[in-house]
Amino acid sequence: MKLVIYNIQYGFGADGRYDLSRIANVIDGADIIALQEVERNWERTGFDDQPEILSKLLPDYHYVYGPAFDMDASTVGQGRVINRRRQFGTMILSRTPIVWSRLHLLPMRRVLNPLNTQNAALECMIRTPWGPIRVLSVHLAHIGVEERLDQIEFLLERHRRIPFEGGPWSGVDDEPHRNWTQGKAEPDCPLAAIWMGDFNSEPGSAEYRRIIGDAPYHANVAYHDGFVDAAIAAGHPARALHTHVKEIGGKLQKRQLDHCFVGGMLASRVQSVRVDNDQIASDHHPMFVELDLR
Repeated sequence: MKLVIYNIQYGFGADGRYDLSRIANVIDGADIIALQEVERNWERTGFDDQPEILSKLLPDYHYVYGPAFDMDASTVGQGRVINRRRQFGTMILSRTPIVWSRLHLLPMRRVLNPLNTQNAALECMIRTPWGPIRVLSVHLAHIGVEERLDQIEFLLERHRRIPFEGGPWSGVDDEPHRNWTQGKAEPDCPLAAIWMGDFNSEPGSAEYRRIIGDAPYHANVAYHDGFVDAAIAAGHPARALHTHVKEIGGKLQKRQLDHCFVGGMLASRVQSVRVDNDQIASDHHPMFVELDLR
């Protein structure tokens, strides 16, 4: 199964050109796609509905969109309010149906300077040949370590509570005449999970270590309820990959800000991880992950 992680910078490439078709060409062919920085109804992108445009460019995919940033963009015309929202968030596309989804708004710290915006993680449950897996498209804060650590702790706590919370509904329908469950069994809500996205933190950082843990004597440790860096599981040395290039303090820096963290029970199934550093459709570079989920 092929996965792609891509922060698309709302369709603007490293060359400054806005073109969603370039994004679609990069990600087409994968089985599961996690996108960040996808928007609706912004002036800078011609008030485009980017999730809808991407779904038309990729007609063989199911998708769910999760807005973190949501503001009014309504207009009045022809004697009525035309309701419209200005949104910015994450998106997951899948070749197979997305059984259920939910959006987690992440902890946020109010700042005076510079600009800070709401971040979110979009969670979807997808059934694979291996079994059901919860897939999250994550976008963490870009400003401070403390805020990112708060957000990671929030996600880890939700992960730990999965056996006790379940999915969108649980139990036996005691009002079948209201058709709450449409005759279906309680949906899967597995512990098995994959976190993909822009974590705005590099390998070895406090945020990175909080996700995978510290294990100085056992580099390949995989806890049943923990996470493993797919790149390390695929055999890459630490800091061997980069997904973002930016001039900081007058120096060009290559950083790996985008990651795929797989649940411990999936670590042995990681086959390969690569980054296409030649792509210019965004300021980030797409990461491709292959898992054996037969």
